Amino acid sequence: MRLATFQVGEVEHFGIFMVDRYLALDTVGDPDLCDARSFLAAGERGMRRVALLLAGPERDHLPVFSPDAVRLLPPVRHPGKVICVGRNYSEHCTEQGRRPPGEPILFAKFAASLVGHGGAVVLPPQSRKVDFEAELAAVIGRECDRVPVVRALEHVGGYAVFNDISARDLQARDKQWVRAKSFRTFGPMGPHLVTPDEVGDPQALHITLRLNGKLMQDASTRQMIFSVAELVSFVSQVVRLDPGDVIATGTPSGVGAFRDPPRFLAAGDRMQVAIERVGVLENEVVDDVGGEAER
Repeated sequence: MRLATFQVGEVEHFGIFMVDRYLALDTVGDPDLCDARSFLAAGERGMRRVALLLAGPERDHLPVFSPDAVRLLPPVRHPGKVICVGRNYSEHCTEQGRRPPGEPILFAKFAASLVGHGGAVVLPPQSRKVDFEAELAAVIGRECDRVPVVRALEHVGGYAVFNDISARDLQARDKQWVRAKSFRTFGPMGPHLVTPDEVGDPQALHITLRLNGKLMQDASTRQMIFSVAELVSFVSQVVRLDPGDVIATGTPSGVGAFRDPPRFLAAGDRMQVAIERVGVLENEVVDDVGGEAER
């Protein structure tokens, strides 16, 4: 199942993407289907409700929209937490001249940084070294508090493509990463939230990033130092995870800062992050012209 949050005109909808169209599930008046977080919190009840809805006569009354009629928003709107993982691919550690960490390195990214597929990434005036990072995002489906690794994936409600945009100069200056990672639009996510049954093993996914068509990052999630299950379990030892919380699982090698010469983002650049069985996330880079960034 490919879930989506999208806007048609001024109206925001939660729904499902089916082949070549979007169906607005939030219009049926079911509180479990009003948004992604409610759907995830409903668990199996929500999945059964959607299955019955699509198989029954109610389907004929669902508003249907073509892809070119919608503006995709982050699949989970206003998640309670966006938790990111640093240096989780060995080759990414190598390109930085660092040893792989002994345990996951966690940092926060403000939820206000999220932007959907097709949304613009806005270059802030505070930074001249803005970089890209292709990542797999795991979204929590069930409350998760101190779970063991062997049960951790049972708490994942879906996966999405993520791009952890980073201001490298601010990251180096601050000696910690929150500001550098949290500008408006620095969290492209989407295009959809794909349920685990469609994704399968999260450690067997091809992940790439192309910049203006040129391949920059090319890896497999099997190269993660800490698996998705290990990350969910580790984070849950620190803080309770709730439905809709996002864990961005780290980026492989090939980011702009460690290339020779470095390649930072510029206005007009187009990024395309693709993850096997999850989707393709595309975003254009624009200059900050003083307006409010679209989210």
